[in-house]
Amino acid sequence: MIAQIEGLPAGTVGFRAHGQVTSADYESVIVPDVEAAFALNRKLRMLYVTAEDFTGFDVGAMWDDAKLGARHFSGWDRIAMVTDVPWLRATVTAFSFAIPGQFRLFHGAELDEATEWIKAA
Repeated sequence: MIAQIEGLPAGTVGFRAHGQVTSADYESVIVPDVEAAFALNRKLRMLYVTAEDFTGFDVGAMWDDAKLGARHFSGWDRIAMVTDVPWLRATVTAFSFAIPGQFRLFHGAELDEATEWIKAA
């Protein structure tokens, strides 16, 4: 399940992943929110947080994520991921060269720091 993170400035979207994230989550929450934000902003920032109950992504969700990132490759300004999940941290670190825009990885205890970084001019 994906929940929106409210209270972020214009041009910034935020999502919190709970449980198993599916393709349906991407198609019903993330993709529409990101597309709407890009309709209003040339550059976009994203804060992505895994909740303590996060268990992973299904294959469809991973594919939807890759397609969304590629579709707007030059439109990403900053992306912050907040997670303590070891396999996800390792995967993101290994593939960080392919993540568009500025990217930073934060631990769960650094959520406030990640939020400030994503908001900074």
